[in-house]
Amino acid sequence: MAENKLSTPVSTPGNVTGTKKSTLQAIVKKPDDKPKQWGDDFIEELTLSVTKMRNRVPLKNLVFFTRQLSTMFAAGLTLEKSLNNLAQEEKNTKFKKVLLRVANDIRKGSNLSDAMERHPGAFSSLYIALVKAGELSGSLQTILDQLATYLENSHETNQKVKSALYYPVLVFCFLIVVLLIMLVFIVPKFSDVYAQLGAKLPGPTQMLVQISNMVTDHFIGTLGLVFLGMVALWMIRLTRRGGYAIDSFLLKFPVFGTLITYNIYQKFSKTLGILLGAGVPVIPSMHLMKRVVGNRVYEKAIGIATEFIRDGYNISAALRHAEKFPAIMLQLTSTGEETGEIDTLLDKSADFYGKQVDSMVSRMTSLIEPLMIMFVGGMILVILVVTYLPIFYIGQAMRSGM
Repeated sequence: MAENKLSTPVSTPGNVTGTKKSTLQAIVKKPDDKPKQWGDDFIEELTLSVTKMRNRVPLKNLVFFTRQLSTMFAAGLTLEKSLNNLAQEEKNTKFKKVLLRVANDIRKGSNLSDAMERHPGAFSSLYIALVKAGELSGSLQTILDQLATYLENSHETNQKVKSALYYPVLVFCFLIVVLLIMLVFIVPKFSDVYAQLGAKLPGPTQMLVQISNMVTDHFIGTLGLVFLGMVALWMIRLTRRGGYAIDSFLLKFPVFGTLITYNIYQKFSKTLGILLGAGVPVIPSMHLMKRVVGNRVYEKAIGIATEFIRDGYNISAALRHAEKFPAIMLQLTSTGEETGEIDTLLDKSADFYGKQVDSMVSRMTSLIEPLMIMFVGGMILVILVVTYLPIFYIGQAMRSGM
């Protein structure tokens, strides 16, 4: 059956054969089959996260660097000279140091991919794998150009997704600040006035006063607990089970879950198409995809699909067995396997889901703003009513005080 045949990118553009193909198999190291202990897994993730944060390079800087490196390399400049020139123009201090070190390693005889691999915070596994594929296939300039375009599209998509999330997060933070101001400064004054009059506060106001007292008396402790809670959530996110649970929740979250899912589909299709088009074999490509999608649920699904491919299934059949990928992507992948243009059709799949992301962001932006305004207005109205509720009993309170 066709479904049981392993679909290798033998007829995709930029593919290589013979010795180069066997060398490409080593682009991604085979993962260790030995099961990791929980502590080992957590420490590894924590170390990697800290390293990436410390050496993180803004995506726009990486996009500009990749595009310029491709142009200089195509113009005939050596990699060492190109890197030194770009380092002199680089404004980001950390990235400038990285480029100088990469140029120095190349001068000592290292390949570009090997030199970049020493800086995981600046260059991702995908970036390094594509550069290595370009070196081995003799199409480094083409790969760098494709990589620059891919990074530009990724940056644009990420900005659109973030822009859809910025507004509700900003409004929510504003609401928290307003609540804190009212609980710390306004509500206690009402409490003092009624304490002097000897009047009993209405039930809802009493509850608000109790919350205010708790926040006021333990303000530093409350902030400390919030900070510790955020750190704990981040550390839980680094664990395998904790990260899976959090990512599952995010995917099921109304509206935003769909947006995240479409973004993953676009990223998966685009990246896999580039990898296969560059001549990276299927199994190493799938291992790289696990690091690219950025979601534990889909990492697991890709792992399941990889095992099916290893057992002899083609890519579309393996993805279908993973039960996480949409019918449109599967159909385009299957057609690409039949026609030998899988990278082109995966690119079309990425374009389709990219348009879905753009459409959702546009709808969400127009819908979220009035909904958030109504939500914030409603919350503040409730607090004001509860706060000023005793005013309706001011006459009774004054008579009680007399």
